[in-house]
Parts: sequence; structure tokens; C-alpha cells
Amino acid sequence: MTTNVNTRALTLQMLTAINEEGQYSHLVLRDVLDKYQYLSKTERAFLTRLTEGTVEKQITLDYVINSFSKTPVSKMKPLIRNLLRMGVYQIMYMDGVPDSAAINEAVKLAKKRGFSGLSGFVNGVLRSVARGWKNISFPDLSTRFSVPEWIVDEWIRDYGKEKTEQIVEAVSTEKDITIRTNLKLCAPQELKQRLESEGVRVKPVPQLAYAFSISGFDYLAGLLSFQEGLFYVQDVSSMMVAETAAPKEGDYVIDVCGAPGGKSTHIAEMMKDTGMVESRDLTEYKTGLIEENRLRHGLTNMKAVQMDATVYDSSSHHKADILVCDLPCSGLGVIGKKTDIRYKMTAEKAEELVKLQRRILDTVCDYVRPKGTMIYSTCTIRRAENEDNMEWFVKEHPEFSLISEQQMLPGDVGTDGFFIAKLLRSEE
Repeated sequence: MTTNVNTRALTLQMLTAINEEGQYSHLVLRDVLDKYQYLSKTERAFLTRLTEGTVEKQITLDYVINSFSKTPVSKMKPLIRNLLRMGVYQIMYMDGVPDSAAINEAVKLAKKRGFSGLSGFVNGVLRSVARGWKNISFPDLSTRFSVPEWIVDEWIRDYGKEKTEQIVEAVSTEKDITIRTNLKLCAPQELKQRLESEGVRVKPVPQLAYAFSISGFDYLAGLLSFQEGLFYVQDVSSMMVAETAAPKEGDYVIDVCGAPGGKSTHIAEMMKDTGMVESRDLTEYKTGLIEENRLRHGLTNMKAVQMDATVYDSSSHHKADILVCDLPCSGLGVIGKKTDIRYKMTAEKAEELVKLQRRILDTVCDYVRPKGTMIYSTCTIRRAENEDNMEWFVKEHPEFSLISEQQMLPGDVGTDGFFIAKLLRSEE
């Protein structure tokens, strides 16, 4: 390490915020990386992997700790619990970290944080784990892959055990970031050359000529190409929303839950400075994110509007050539990237989201003009939120016909789990 910052102490601080205070891991990590921009690339990578990995593997880590500790994880003091989790993560998953370093640094942190009396306990548990964790047999997919049992059970019910094994393995595999070229500002080959000149590794994405996967960079916001709006970070599955919508030049598009603006900017770019994309969301903060991305991408045929999608807007009656409904969902298709969704979401919350989705669809479908298109999408892989919702919708709204629906599963084509349905409104 090249600075005086203790990266493990920072990780412990973040784990406390995430696990004990309920903060979102990606926001906590982003704030710390922003604050400590002067850290070396190696330190930033260590910090990111240790924090995200410890959060992601929590079920597995707790099972291992409980196998070697007389005090169960649930009964431990919060700081000791999180300290042991990050220590065990290093032992099990970070080959570049010697077990001795993981153990010794954890003991030092326990003492430094006022738990000298428990430093021997920390030392003993971690040494026992280091000696014996490879002999542990995990009883089920939930424990082995750190995916809550209710989620695994749903996937087995919907997709069968063999496909579920592929899904849990896919969401546990680290993936490169995918980006979409801003075709308004540069050609894909130009972007590739710019990124490579900034030291970024760039690989084409077979499905889309304007998409790349990138790796090897230090800090995304530090790339000039990012600052200049030459690309947008977006999963390929999410890019398929605009591809499915297939906007024409001059169309009027309403995106009812548009933040942070990825799909809206993509559609606006495809319309080549014509028509209008009205990208809406509930709060001033979210519409601010949309506007920030609109400006960074240099788009004049798009606007951010603060509006509640559950409240009918009479001025939008039959206004949209294309209505995009990328609605709030359980997010189970992206748990590989947003590591704490799996722990914050519950079966009860997921069922409440189905009610919200149907309420929004009921409210906004009138915005589609006759012969217009509606796109419904989610970043989840629950039938209740996807296929079942579409079956319900066309039954309730016979003026709409379901043209296509696609459920992408993690591990199928290298994308996140994502659902997209395209509906056509009849002539009236």
C-alpha cells in the first residue's frame, strides 16, 4: 500500500453502514471512492473487491464462521461480526492475500476499535477457519452461492433446479462493465481508440455493434471519454429496450420511470435530434440524474420531467408514439452487480411491487396513441412481475396486443437478468 489510509478499516466502516445501518452498498462505496480519489489503483481495487465481496458472500461467510465459532454470528457485536466476515472473505476468496495478513490485520483492527478483550476470539476463529474451511460441505444452493433461500426456491419453481444452478453461478461470477457508444458524438471505432489511449481494455459485444465491455481502468469518472459523454454505462439487456422499441425519427416518447436516464438517452440518440423523449421520474433527485445524463450526452430532443407515474396525467392522453414502462421491480436479475439487493428484498416486498407495477400500467397505458407501442421491462426474473403481469394486462386492456416478450436469464447470453415485452395498441 502506498498511502497511510488503512483500506481494511475503511471496509469495516462501510460494512457497518451497509449491514447495521441499512445503507446501499453501491452508494456507500461510491462516496468513499470519491472521498479517497488519491488512493492508488491497487488500493481502490482491493477496497472495492473486499467490500462488495464481503456483502455478496454474506450467507456463505456466516455459515463458515458459525461452523468454527461457539458464539453464533447473530449474537456477536456488530463490529466483531463484520470484522470476521471480511477476514473470512479474504481467506476464502482472495488468493493474493496471505491468511496470516488477513488474521493479523483483523486482530489489530479489533484492538484499535476498542475490542482488545475480543481480539483473542477474533484471532482464534480466523485461525480455525484458515485451517478448516476447505473441508466444509455446503448444504444447499442458498448457502453455497449466498442467495437467500426464498429466491432460490422461487427460481427452482419457475425454472427448475438445473437452470437455477446456472443462474446462481452466473450471478456469482464477476463480469466486465458494458458500455454503449454515444453515436451522436462519435463512432464505435473512435470510442474504442479513445478508451484504449486512456489505458482501458476494450472488447466488442457481439450482439450490438455500438456496445463494448471494458476493464482495467482505475476510476470511471476519471476517464475523459466518460466526462465528455462519449459513452453510457449500461448492460446489454437494458440496451435491448431501445432496440425493441425501435423509435422512428420524429416520434414522441414518454419514459414514465426514466431515472437515471440510460434508456431515455439511448432512444433520443436513435432519433437523431428529432422528436422528443420525455423522461419522467418521481423525485427532484431522480429527475436531476436524468438531466445530468441528458446534458452530458448533448441531447436536445429529450427533457426531464418530475411526475408520479401512479397519478394520471390528462395532458398525456394518446400523446405517446412509444411509452416506455421500465418499472420498479425486485431487481433479482441484477443481484450480481448490486450486491445487497438480495438481502434488502423480501418475498413480501416483491409481491407489493407486483401491485405497484399493475397500478402504474393501469394509469399510464392511456398515454399510448392508437397504433402506438408500449414497452414493459424489468430487471428481474420473477414470473409474477413479468409474464404474469403481461397476461393480466392484456386481459384487463384488450385494446393492447402482446407482440413479443423476452426473459433473459443471467448466464444465458452474458447479460443481466432482464424482461422486455412489446405491446401494440389497436386503432380506435
